[in-house]
Amino acid sequence: MEDRGGSFVAVRRISQGLERGSACQSTSAEVVAGSTAWLGRGLSCVCVQRRESDARPSFELTPAQEECLQRLQNRIDVVYDSSNPQHQETLRALWNASFPGEELHGLISEQWKEMGWQGKDPSTDFRGGGFISLENLLFFARNYPKSFQDLLRKEEGDRAIWEYPFAVAGVNITFMLIQMLDLQAVKPQTMPGAVFLKLLAENESAFDLLYCITFKLMDQQWLAMRASYMDFNVVMKSTRRQLERELLLEDITRLEDLPSYSLLVR
Repeated sequence: MEDRGGSFVAVRRISQGLERGSACQSTSAEVVAGSTAWLGRGLSCVCVQRRESDARPSFELTPAQEECLQRLQNRIDVVYDSSNPQHQETLRALWNASFPGEELHGLISEQWKEMGWQGKDPSTDFRGGGFISLENLLFFARNYPKSFQDLLRKEEGDRAIWEYPFAVAGVNITFMLIQMLDLQAVKPQTMPGAVFLKLLAENESAFDLLYCITFKLMDQQWLAMRASYMDFNVVMKSTRRQLERELLLEDITRLEDLPSYSLLVR
């Protein structure tokens, strides 16, 4: 895997099968520092670079699609601002949804490392994904709490000794989807992006829902490949390829038609 010289955290599994609500009270994981291509603190993820073979669709946007794309692009353009009360409240809401009943001691706290942030201040990890990456995580926590908790606490499957950090992986997924779907262009220049735009016009929450599907799919691939933290980019590449294939299947009229949607549990 390419080494960009940046910082990351890997979570070492010491015990499994934690009771819900005990993650912050148990010494279930320890954080180690290293360097790899994790997105965050100015890094870019090598797994999402466009391939020369990517097909370029030829299509015109409908007014409805243009409007939906513009609203999504406006969300993507919002940088996380630690001084913004709305952003602060959203971050607190993420904590409350992740660890119900567990008091958060502050927006800068060692507690955040339990969720898989690189340090005690999550705002430093939002630079690659922006505010929308926080919104994606909160949407996931609120709409698919069972799947969210399973991934957060690494409760499913035969896990690696060194696991991917949950929260930072989530930011990487947001970034990957933006690149894969070419959402910062005037109109998507990839076939998966063109297909997604049609789905977005039918469902304003399509990006958030696709994020949930992708996170669960990534973890499934992680387990199938028996991956450890140094394999993260390999897993992300495999996840992207699978997601592209599913988006290009015939008769996909909504995200719920994607085969990987069945992995999600509320």
